Amino acid sequence: MQKKLIWILAALFFCGQAMAQNDLPSLVKKAKNLIDSMSVKGVDRCYIDAPEKPWRIIVRGNVNQSILNMRTVGTMSGVDYSAKPHLKTEPSRYIGVWAGYRGCGLGYTKNVGGDKGSYFTVSATGKFYSANLRIHSFENNSPHFDLNSDLIPEEDKDKWGKVHLTNPIKVHAVIADAFYLFNGKRFSYAAAYSQSKIQKRSAGSLMAGAMYYQGSIDYASHSNGDLIYAMQGLGKVKLWQGSVGLGYAYNWVPTRGLLVNATAMPMLTLVNRIKAYGYATNVEQLMEDPIFWDPNTSDEEWDEWFYNNVHITPMGDRTFNSGMTLNFDARLSVTYNFGRYFVGAYGQFNNMRYRHNSSHGYLNDWFINTSVGVRL
Repeated sequence: MQKKLIWILAALFFCGQAMAQNDLPSLVKKAKNLIDSMSVKGVDRCYIDAPEKPWRIIVRGNVNQSILNMRTVGTMSGVDYSAKPHLKTEPSRYIGVWAGYRGCGLGYTKNVGGDKGSYFTVSATGKFYSANLRIHSFENNSPHFDLNSDLIPEEDKDKWGKVHLTNPIKVHAVIADAFYLFNGKRFSYAAAYSQSKIQKRSAGSLMAGAMYYQGSIDYASHSNGDLIYAMQGLGKVKLWQGSVGLGYAYNWVPTRGLLVNATAMPMLTLVNRIKAYGYATNVEQLMEDPIFWDPNTSDEEWDEWFYNNVHITPMGDRTFNSGMTLNFDARLSVTYNFGRYFVGAYGQFNNMRYRHNSSHGYLNDWFINTSVGVRL
């Protein structure tokens, strides 16, 4: 995958050089001229302009974090209980490259610290629209997990309320969104997020949007049998969500070359489908062993005994609709242009909610991109 992307980016770069040298066939040149003219056709040139050089190569750094919050009620050993597990990955760092022509481009970033994963992005922006695809897959060996259960005595919460999963939690997410801008004549979304336009004066726009989210959260492993037992057998969840929303975006130009954008859009989730995978565990059998309650057993001895003996058994899956819910999409960016070069940073926050019988919760996903780019 990485080698293919390197070849693609190299091809984009050399094609850009070829364009600069007028070495392209006549038909391609005509297509290029059409795209160039369309990039500013119908816009107010007092507010929006297109850079003279159409190609962009951007080096990006990325920091992101995923937070999974769940709530469940059930019965354990004849005792009713509630638990509100809170699972949070440590902020992870990525670095990569993005390349594009006018409003279209693709990028790839690879993990260099924190979890083990990667991002792949595809984007296209025009006068009245913006469309983006983001694919994020990662494994985390040390997510922070707060069981937050009333089964834990108050005096032991500091000791037992925080645990670390010994087996990686696997998360895969595909997020696709598209926006329609009602004020594309004076407001440029591309100026803030792909730097393919230049916003010369402050302007805002009402925007309508749609988002598709497909994700999976998988912690189904033998060593996570205690977590699966506490979650009433739920060890893996797949989510599909389709949402529509209405929001507002504003580009503020406090001085020449500097652009600050803020975008906020509440989204109503109309499609909210969940596939839950159930597992049986032998935790209750282990609880009958004297060592489980032996106060003379050290923490190290207990962990070695328990995690060497706990196991899970797949019991099937069930697909159901979770009903409508309200999610939220928010973005903020800062860009500074100077000549052929530009620097910028932008952040995005997504909130996804789900419900399954007595278990419900949400997945928060946020990231911050920093970038340094050049126009060719």
